[in-house]
Amino acid sequence: MDEAGRGACAGPLVVAAVVLGKEIDGLADSKLLTPATREALHDRIMATAKAVATVVIPPQEIDARGLHKCNVTGMRRAVARLSCELGYVLTDGFPVPGLPAPSLAVWKGDQVAACVAAASIVAKVTRDRIMTALDEHHPEYGFAVHKGYVTARHRMALHRHGPCPHHRFSFITVARSGLGNEIGENEVGAGVA
Repeated sequence: MDEAGRGACAGPLVVAAVVLGKEIDGLADSKLLTPATREALHDRIMATAKAVATVVIPPQEIDARGLHKCNVTGMRRAVARLSCELGYVLTDGFPVPGLPAPSLAVWKGDQVAACVAAASIVAKVTRDRIMTALDEHHPEYGFAVHKGYVTARHRMALHRHGPCPHHRFSFITVARSGLGNEIGENEVGAGVA
C-alpha cells in the first residue's frame, strides 16, 4: 500500500493497495517517474494485477479527522476492498494497525518493494487524473500543473482568489490565504509549510 497527496493543500488523499500478478519491469517510486511512464505502468498494473483497490479521501474528511487518521483509515479500507486473500501486507513508511493479515512498514517501500511501487503509481496516477479534472472547473489555481501541492503559483492563486471547496482548510497555506479556517494539526503534522 501507498498513498498520494499527503503533502498537498488541495485535492484528495488517494490510497492504493495492489497485489501484483506478475513481474512488471520499470516499477519504481512514482515520484521518480515521468508522467508518461507512470501512465504506461499504471495501465500495465491494472491489466495484470491480481487485485487493486483505491480509496479517495476528500479534503473535507481530512479537515474533519486529520491527515494521519485519514491515511491510516484509508489504508485499512483499501486492504478491505481487495478481492483476494492476503498472506502479508507491506506499507510504505509507517505501520498500520488493524489489518487482516500480518504487515510490515517498509522505509522507502516504494523504492524497494515492487508491490509498494505499484501502489505508489496507482495512487499517484489516480490522484493526478482527479486534479487535472478539477483544473477544468477551477483553472485559476493551476491544479493540472502542480496537482494541489504548494508552489509559488498556487500561493499566488490562493492570495488572489481565496480557497475553493477542494482546498484543505485546516492546512496553514490555505489558512494564511486570509479566507481559510484556523490552522489545524494536519499541515503541522505533515511538515508542510
